[in-house]
Amino acid sequence: MEQQQDKRLIILDTETTGMPVTEGHRVIEIGCVEVIGRRLTGRHFHVYLQPDRESDEGAIGVHGITDAFLIGKPRFAEVADEFFDFIQGATLVIHNAAFDVGFINNEFALVGQQDRADISVHCPILDTLMMARSRHPGQRNSLDALCKRYGIDNSGRDLHGALLDAELLADVYLAMTGGQTSLSLAGNGAEEGDGSAARPSEIRRISGRQPGPVLLASAAELEAHAERLAAIAKAAGAPALWENLG
Repeated sequence: MEQQQDKRLIILDTETTGMPVTEGHRVIEIGCVEVIGRRLTGRHFHVYLQPDRESDEGAIGVHGITDAFLIGKPRFAEVADEFFDFIQGATLVIHNAAFDVGFINNEFALVGQQDRADISVHCPILDTLMMARSRHPGQRNSLDALCKRYGIDNSGRDLHGALLDAELLADVYLAMTGGQTSLSLAGNGAEEGDGSAARPSEIRRISGRQPGPVLLASAAELEAHAERLAAIAKAAGAPALWENLG
């Protein structure tokens, strides 16, 4: 079975002419970045789109994409196949997924690609807003707030932008789902793979020592340990590695 950390993730964001989609608003920018093995691969999909309608002033105030800028940009029909090929089969990681998915589904429907008009059929969807609300109840969980909470530099985000926001969201997602991914037993501050760990032939055995007493954990200590493991699992989004040992 494929390990979760090896799955292909597409971190996705869109910008639109306004909202809601039911009032005829359209997608004007799509930005996606690829993550495999908890690493950004460098592959991305990014496009500006001609929506054949004007953007609301409020929307332009958010993303800064003017109607004049979009003149001559491709229409969604021209990039639909390339976009679908890029995301197909990957898990889509989206902040406030209902918004973006609703617009993407609408774009596919408008160009007559009804088989793609429910993107969740082709791609599992993970909503980082719902994840953040679960982990940080009662707190602000906007992308800016999460960047601040997890120490991610978003100083270049004066305006929203689909590709920039996808890149920031990738960092946020990796931070939210982070945990121990490797364990170095080298000791003495040695870095993994730097060759400074002792080789078996250099390990000195201590002889003549009597084994120490075996002290069993008390019921209270076992309960505290279980609570600690539960806290780690909640923070990492997966059970602690050593829970599967033994």
